[in-house]
Amino acid sequence: MSPENESLDTASDKRGVASLTLVRHGESEGNLADRAALEANEPRLDLDLRDADVPLSETGRQQARAVRDHLRSLPEDQRPTAVASSPYRRARQTAEIAVEGLDVPLVVDERLRERDLGAFDGLTWIGIQQEYPHESERRARVGKFYYRPPGGESWADVALRVRQVHLELQERYAGERLCVFSHQATIMAFRVAIEGLEEGEVLDADKSTPLANCSMTVYEPGESGLELVAYGDTSAVDRAGEHVTHEPSRGDEERAG
Repeated sequence: MSPENESLDTASDKRGVASLTLVRHGESEGNLADRAALEANEPRLDLDLRDADVPLSETGRQQARAVRDHLRSLPEDQRPTAVASSPYRRARQTAEIAVEGLDVPLVVDERLRERDLGAFDGLTWIGIQQEYPHESERRARVGKFYYRPPGGESWADVALRVRQVHLELQERYAGERLCVFSHQATIMAFRVAIEGLEEGEVLDADKSTPLANCSMTVYEPGESGLELVAYGDTSAVDRAGEHVTHEPSRGDEERAG
């Protein structure tokens, strides 16, 4: 990151949280429905739920329990002292399972929610191409980071709200070991806010190392603010012998491009 692109968020880290752990939710029923629809070449997911209401699958619950066991195994001075979550059911379920028995209050913040896919919600890439044939061309021209689906959010939109919530969390939980349960695009937006990643850098990272379900991305204070010490760490799920899944976010339109 060049000095001229260093964000104001980095400066605030010097007086912020003692550590920040970002956890992607466990595998969801939406992930399973998306996979089944693609295998059957269907345009739409067989899932009659709002995106906000999609629950964890049984594998997702097992993954969340693996995170819980990991957090319980940490020394007292390394366990989370504050927890925040997206209000979406799959993320909140993951958080509730993971912090069970730790006696840590859970705060829900709507700014930690999944990226809104607007009209694309519930569609596979096949359905997007069928119903919105001109959007692939527009997306290719605008680029994935700035492309906004009809009625939805771009990655840049997500980064805007994440910058705000990051600054507030830094102040509210100064000195705390904060654990945030959220979604793939939202966690990548934290990387933009904290590390100052530019468009190409964040998209390259997302493509080369997509976040697994219940993976952990960890920051600790360094000389210039929060510094990345682990990205997409699946060791908690691995140690528990649970299945590591790399499911795309529900309704991800990337394949339509």
